[in-house]
Amino acid sequence: MNDFLYYKGLYKVKAITKSEGYWIVEALEDFDDFVDDERVTVKVGERRIVTPTELHDKKVLPPPIPEHVYERRLEKKVKRMVEEYEGKNKEVTP
Repeated sequence: MNDFLYYKGLYKVKAITKSEGYWIVEALEDFDDFVDDERVTVKVGERRIVTPTELHDKKVLPPPIPEHVYERRLEKKVKRMVEEYEGKNKEVTP
C-alpha cells in the first residue's frame, strides 16, 4: 500500500490508506496548502485526507489557465490602435 504519489502534482507524498472517496497520505516533504481559504504549513510526516483527483503518479505542473478568446482579440485590437496612433503622430511631427 506504500505508493509514492505527488499531491497536486508538486509535493511528494506516500499513500497510507485508500478508500472510494478519500485517501490518507503522509507528507514526505514540507509544503504549504490551503484549507478553507487559510494557508496551512504541512510538515514531513503529517497525514492528510485528500481526494484521489489531487494525486498524480508523476511530478507535473498544472496546465496554464487559458485566456478567453475575447480578451486576446481585444488586446490585439488595442495594440493595432496604438501602433496606428503612434504612426500618425510620427508623420505629423517634422
